[in-house]
Amino acid sequence: MSRSVWKGPFVDGYLLNKAEAARASTRNEIIKIWSRRSTILPQFVGLTFGVYNGKKFIPVQVSENMVGHKFGEFSPTRTFTGHSSDKKAKRG
Repeated sequence: MSRSVWKGPFVDGYLLNKAEAARASTRNEIIKIWSRRSTILPQFVGLTFGVYNGKKFIPVQVSENMVGHKFGEFSPTRTFTGHSSDKKAKRG
């Protein structure tokens, strides 16, 4: 279920402060964030965020196509190792 339009997009307050500080500095550094639930805003375009997936920080370079999505969509928490082979089917 999506968020109501009249409420606007959800973004953690500290995330806005970190993005503004990164825009002010000239260095292109990764901004470490834990807020996977925050919505990507247009002012984040061009910045690189390290989104925590529970184990490590996954670097996410924000582009214009990502605006409106959540940070968690670009940092998967589970790794799919594939289905195990069915040994009974191979025998027969």
